[in-house]
Amino acid sequence: MTQQQTNDRSASKGSASQPYRSGFVAVVGRPNVGKSTLINALIGKQVAIASSRPETTRKAIRGILTLDHAQLVLVDTPGIHKPRTLLGQRLNDVVDESLGEVDVIAFVLPADQEIGPGDRRILARLEEQYASKKHDDKHDDKHDDKSSLQWKIPVIAVITKIDMLDREQLVAKLVEIQQFANFAELVPISAQDGDNVDELRDVLVNVTPEGPQMYPEDQISEESPEDTIAELIRGAFLEELNDELPHSLAVTVDSIIYPEDDFNLGADGDAEATQPATGKVTVHVSLYVERNSQKPIIIGHRAEHLVHVKKRLRTPLNRIIGAKSQLDMHVKVAKDWQSNPKQLQRLGF
Repeated sequence: MTQQQTNDRSASKGSASQPYRSGFVAVVGRPNVGKSTLINALIGKQVAIASSRPETTRKAIRGILTLDHAQLVLVDTPGIHKPRTLLGQRLNDVVDESLGEVDVIAFVLPADQEIGPGDRRILARLEEQYASKKHDDKHDDKHDDKSSLQWKIPVIAVITKIDMLDREQLVAKLVEIQQFANFAELVPISAQDGDNVDELRDVLVNVTPEGPQMYPEDQISEESPEDTIAELIRGAFLEELNDELPHSLAVTVDSIIYPEDDFNLGADGDAEATQPATGKVTVHVSLYVERNSQKPIIIGHRAEHLVHVKKRLRTPLNRIIGAKSQLDMHVKVAKDWQSNPKQLQRLGF
């Protein structure tokens, strides 16, 4: 579809009473507050790793939500944190880049946690880029008083995990959060249970500017199949290993070999098998750790971790590939890759 066709199509969907809206929504928050879970809930399909482990997201993953009258591009950003490695600094740089040109910001704050230094650090960064202060002699302390804070773009507070509080606690939390940053809207939800997700979707659409449809209706992510598979594998290992392995695992998809690629013509013109014919698509994957001592953790006793991950991802992998497929995974060492510029570049950071 050409851009003109896309514009014409979106224009035809809009009406005088309900114009077509489109834009980029940055989802920000501390590590492990449920940003990926929220985006998956809004789109209705998994486009980002949702894990209980902090600092799971390592790149700005764009999930695409297309409705009859709007298209939202939801940018799942790495959690803003104090970097301990070069990788950590690169992740913060990804956030800065993601915030460069967005139309709406969704600030995720868990209802069951206190507002802390990490939240204040994020707010300070947003204020620097997107806020101004109304002059008021009665409010001279710009750090403590947020009532005169004026946002240049809509900043929505998304209060997650509301199922953890009773009604009285939730009301108190909403008051606290509104005083924290003078948000344009506060939307309490439970992404896990699906509570109020539709309301959040409506709020985001209403504050998004008018614009054309940017992506085809059936596209839900900007990620390539290789990147999606790599992220799924990394997420599966994070869940499989729980706290055994620090965030020193990187995953790359080296190749995707289809059955028709399993044969080459020999010198006599006959087909020669380059690998055993299985009738399945083979996805060759490299798993990188920082030290040799970490390889057994990934592999597990009698390769149990590799086996479990393969079983867990069998159906998701088939859906992405569009055919029966199998994983061929190899564990390798890239020494101290999180702090090595060359290794980071090689691994796509």
